[in-house]
Amino acid sequence: MRAAARHSAAGLTAALLLTTLAATPAGGLPGAVPDTPSAPHGTAAAALYGTAAEVRGATVATVRARAAGIDFGACSDGQDLPGSMECGTVGVPLDYARPDGRQIELAVSRVRATHRDPKNSKRKVPRQGALVYNPGGPGSSGFYFPLIGLLPEWKRIGAAYDLVGYAPRGVGRSAPLSCQDPKRYFKGPSQAPVHPSESYKRERIAQAKAYARGCAERSGSALRHFHSLNNARDLDVLRAALGESRLTFMGASYGTYFGALYATLFPSHVRRMVFDSPVNPDPDRVWYRNNLAQSAAFEERWSDLREWIARHHRTYGLGDTPAKVLRSYERARARLAAEPAGGKVGPGQLQGAFLQAGYYDDYWPLRAQALSEYLKGDPGLLVDIASPVQEAAGEAENSGAVYTAVECNDAPWPTDWKVWDRDNTRLARVAPFETWDNVWANLPCAYWTAPRQQPVDVRTGPGELPPVLILAAERDAAAPYEGALELRRRLAGSVLVTERDAGSHGVAGGPNRCMNGYFEAYLLEGRLPARRSACAGRAEPRPAG
Repeated sequence: MRAAARHSAAGLTAALLLTTLAATPAGGLPGAVPDTPSAPHGTAAAALYGTAAEVRGATVATVRARAAGIDFGACSDGQDLPGSMECGTVGVPLDYARPDGRQIELAVSRVRATHRDPKNSKRKVPRQGALVYNPGGPGSSGFYFPLIGLLPEWKRIGAAYDLVGYAPRGVGRSAPLSCQDPKRYFKGPSQAPVHPSESYKRERIAQAKAYARGCAERSGSALRHFHSLNNARDLDVLRAALGESRLTFMGASYGTYFGALYATLFPSHVRRMVFDSPVNPDPDRVWYRNNLAQSAAFEERWSDLREWIARHHRTYGLGDTPAKVLRSYERARARLAAEPAGGKVGPGQLQGAFLQAGYYDDYWPLRAQALSEYLKGDPGLLVDIASPVQEAAGEAENSGAVYTAVECNDAPWPTDWKVWDRDNTRLARVAPFETWDNVWANLPCAYWTAPRQQPVDVRTGPGELPPVLILAAERDAAAPYEGALELRRRLAGSVLVTERDAGSHGVAGGPNRCMNGYFEAYLLEGRLPARRSACAGRAEPRPAG
């Protein structure tokens, strides 16, 4: 499931700043919850949640973490950080079946609750605990999340909660994974054929095999331990290290998936959870079929963007119908294939720039402006927004390596190229925009040598889990809306709030005041609306200039 953060959350909290993003808890006053998994021990636990040794190892790790805590202090790059962010680490077992074996350090960050009511300076806001955040990916870091509290939209939450971010295993400073030399990560200018030839397919198959081989060679036997079940176990260790009896968690995109795993494994350890733009947790969809659904959804989002550009033909001159806009785009692709812009931007980079616009409405005006200026003879803006940023190659390569490792390790994938070719050739006939690009991003999983997990059947029964909040945009392409419906069905007592006729990936803390009202009421007061509620969509972006 290729997620937004792979494209836009590389620096500070760029994606969050653009798009996201003493009351009693929903289930009553928190008592002393023992640091043990909620799942039963023995063979049943082994079948559902890993081996019996892993279940025991998770218990050992949380007990140790609670005793050790986190020694927060000044951040090493603190001179570049606004606010009062503190940094520390928490140790987790590489392999939960061997809790006394190799430990890895997860980088953790925190901004303490301010206690300041932004609407009443005389009122001291009671602290409600820590709010832990994960932005998704897999492969994205939430390390800089606590800085979100500087934004006006987050000050009420930042008054009541310590804002806690972290880099999951494999990401950034947390035992980073790598599958190839970062200097070779950005390949460009590149082609991006929507109906690739057989020779082009053979070339990409060879690249996928080499990439999978590189992951195995660079990480060795450790590679098998980077998967979603371990991400959920790590989250419980972090909870314990923070001294929290129950977890308050917000996950976006892929972060909702291992958040849902956490809710299934440790329901009694949950205080409140927000699932923002959830992916489909159905075990039969993880991850091959989810990627097919994502490619189909991006075609609809691409159509939304072309309709918007057509409505603003007087600004951009790209066509007054979606079909005419598509012809303008195809004309640019053909020209870039013959002569890359600035020697850096080919059809692949153009497609990547417009794929970002499929995640976020905010990107629409600048992409349309760049395309318009390029076709009029000025490639400058297109080169600026679509060229690979070589300075970010190391971070991007690391993110891609973690994405691949987690998705490939999480579940079985087709190992016969004929299956991929059949399914995606059929899909590309009706959804050409992103289908094959999504194939190449995930194809290393066909040639993966590490053992595969069997996806957990995410599910909680009535009364097992405190009520949780699900937020979703109806036309989200990165996490199609059916995933939100499926998650609501699987987590008993959960409530879904839908942003109607909207498609930006990431709802909480964004420009929709109605959605933010539900978000704040839940986190600050434990209040939830009816089981299914909705808000009108956010206003569409204004054209550039």
